[in-house]
Amino acid sequence: MQITLTLARAKRAVFFSCAAVTASLTAFPAFAAFPDKPVKIVVPFAPGGGTDLVARTMGITMGQELGQPVIIDNKPGAGTIIGTDAVAKSQPDGYTLVMATVAHVVNPSLLPKLPYNYEKAFAPVMLVGISPNVLVVRAESPYKSVGDIIAAAKAHPGKLSFASQGAGTSAHLAGELFKNLTKTDITHIPYRGAGPAITDLLGGQVDVMFATAAAVGTFIESGRLRALAVTTASRSPAPSLAKVPTVAESGVPGYVADSWYGLYAPAGTPRDVIMKLNAAAKKAVQTEAFRKRVESEGLVIDAGSPEAFDRYAKGEEARWRKVVKENHITTD
Repeated sequence: MQITLTLARAKRAVFFSCAAVTASLTAFPAFAAFPDKPVKIVVPFAPGGGTDLVARTMGITMGQELGQPVIIDNKPGAGTIIGTDAVAKSQPDGYTLVMATVAHVVNPSLLPKLPYNYEKAFAPVMLVGISPNVLVVRAESPYKSVGDIIAAAKAHPGKLSFASQGAGTSAHLAGELFKNLTKTDITHIPYRGAGPAITDLLGGQVDVMFATAAAVGTFIESGRLRALAVTTASRSPAPSLAKVPTVAESGVPGYVADSWYGLYAPAGTPRDVIMKLNAAAKKAVQTEAFRKRVESEGLVIDAGSPEAFDRYAKGEEARWRKVVKENHITTD
């Protein structure tokens, strides 16, 4: 009787031990196989803008590196909050990312009651690069310089309008900072992405636009838009913008408003997955195709570590929080 019970217990021990080993072996390949399905990059803007173009250009090579397609999912609206919130609430498994812009770090100061916790909801993957915004007008516009814009705005307060790809975006902040430093009244017209804004600018529905260089580069090269100034502290190295003055040297001293692109994953995404995504993104931005597409429009590629991106973003958040507060900028 005792021998029979001992044998039964031994069989049960062997069974559970084998089951545990089988479970661990099954779990390990599932993790190691990342990705085993398509990866999605959410672009919180409408198709056709600079963020969309950067994401789509990157996605091709990232997909090749990861061995799975990278799908671009446009979720515009609410100053990038709709798309960003969708990623914040996604599974932290590396399959859903967001292509963030400066709006990502500005929204917390513009909208304290966000549907996600800015400081805790995301894990940085990589800062793609930094570029200027460009003050542009349509080719037929009577405004030939920053001075012309300032003079017209002061002569007719509130009559001139400037477009942006959304409230709280880099283009919006660039325009508000311009208004504040020049003491002018220019009406802000927000759109759901750079594409629709550029369409109305070309059609004459709005007068000027502070647009990302990536969004308007081809229009400047084709002559459909005229670049009056860049918003960075120094002139852009891009061939099409090299002769374009900065806003500061055009009569608005101290003016600087950079634009940037960066990838985030939901917080809690495993470190190994983050680093695999970082490596694929680095490879993507170092290709000749990507460099040719974006560097001609002023994007200075960064492609650093997740930690470096985190430090940069926190610095940007603090800088713009001060600007928003001092200039009483709102999303209205």
